[in-house]
Amino acid sequence: MGQGNLTSEQHRSRPERAWFAIYNEVFVIMGKLFGTDGIRGVVNAGLDADLAYKVGLATAVVLSSEKGVGEKPLVTIGKDTRISGDLLKGSLIAGLCTAGADVLDLGTLPTPGVAWVTVDRGADAGIVISASHNPFEHNGIKIFNGQGFKLSDELEEKIEDIVLFRYNNVPRKTHGEIGRVSYIAPAASAEYISHLVGTISSSLNGMRILVDCANGAASATAARLFDRFESLSTDVINADPNGTNINDNCGSTHMDALAAMVKAGGYDIGIAFDGDADRCLAVDELGNLIDGDQIMAACGSDLRERGKLSGNTVVATVMSNIGLHTFAREHHLNLECTNVGDRNVLERMLEHGYSLGGEQSGHMIFLDYATTGDGELTALQILDLLFRSGRKASELFNRCKRYPQVLINIPVADADVKQQIMSASWLTEAIHTQEEKLHGDGRILVRPSGTEALIRVMVEAKEDGTALNIAQELADLIKSMNF
Repeated sequence: MGQGNLTSEQHRSRPERAWFAIYNEVFVIMGKLFGTDGIRGVVNAGLDADLAYKVGLATAVVLSSEKGVGEKPLVTIGKDTRISGDLLKGSLIAGLCTAGADVLDLGTLPTPGVAWVTVDRGADAGIVISASHNPFEHNGIKIFNGQGFKLSDELEEKIEDIVLFRYNNVPRKTHGEIGRVSYIAPAASAEYISHLVGTISSSLNGMRILVDCANGAASATAARLFDRFESLSTDVINADPNGTNINDNCGSTHMDALAAMVKAGGYDIGIAFDGDADRCLAVDELGNLIDGDQIMAACGSDLRERGKLSGNTVVATVMSNIGLHTFAREHHLNLECTNVGDRNVLERMLEHGYSLGGEQSGHMIFLDYATTGDGELTALQILDLLFRSGRKASELFNRCKRYPQVLINIPVADADVKQQIMSASWLTEAIHTQEEKLHGDGRILVRPSGTEALIRVMVEAKEDGTALNIAQELADLIKSMNF
């Protein structure tokens, strides 16, 4: 269960503001462990081996309750490259096996790879140990169900209930009922790579690309993936993880170095992943950023032209730039927007049978090929489109223009303070005052981060200076009221 946003439409409605406050209260009560993207925290300062063991134990118990008598649940588990990954994986496996679940250890593998292997191997669930784009000292536990989708709120609450209130009452298995562990990392990664290769038919002949692995999970797969295209020239950077350099001035959250190298090196395009490789951003041959909105615009338009876009619809979030809305209107695409978070995007896609959705941050869901965001899959779809079009990346992706957008992250003390600020009347009034300066040409979005102790202020306007000034004034106000 996630937290709400303050959007331009919500500012003016007392009932909606009341709902927002109630919603946040429910989040605090119910979301004791699981946030918008699993369990997150600084390792040994909120997330530790003891908690991981209990989560593993509880997960096995919940899965066992849905199996037949005498049947063991089967759980896959993979991780990114953080120094704490082995610590948490060992504890999770111990908990799973103690409660009678068998485990397939996938080693280091991108988050979407774990989801895919879970389905491919017929497992009952998959667990990913990763904090995605967060710094190395953070880590997380994300659980997929047997269909490769993120665990439902209902099952998360059952796990929480055991961990927080019934842990001591869980029976420990003995004798042959204890779970077994099978290490299948080499085979699993090879199978996942073959699956990705099979999603496109282009040879990519003659293209030159530069790939940034963020010293994360893609370090284990990206080079092997792109090497499967014999006529594709690929150079890979930031693929030497040491446990502490994941996302460190590299990857999809730090694009400047990649942009400079692509431009200087004469590459056709640069590709960047985040720590667990569920996101992908790019830069064109001129070093210009290609964000998630532009990827959705180009891929959505291409799929529509080929009759492969379900419902003629792309699903985005409220964070998407106004430029995507303009592009969709001009190119006869339906655009539906959800609250922030790939879970919300996926839910909308599944509800209506849509095939393409994503976030500006690069979290793309191609539902014909994957059950969750997949950075390497997205990269292949980008390369395939670029190859078939015969155009330069700057020509293809710049068709979706971006309004100047400013995003400022304001650190806050904790979730309670985050909630108090977001429900404050002074914030609503300040946003309304700043909105009047836009004269209808732009928008303001203030929202709490679902994974970090941050308030995010996003402003779009016709002019860079206008967006920056409004965003800074709101950020300064929030900082001054951060009690």
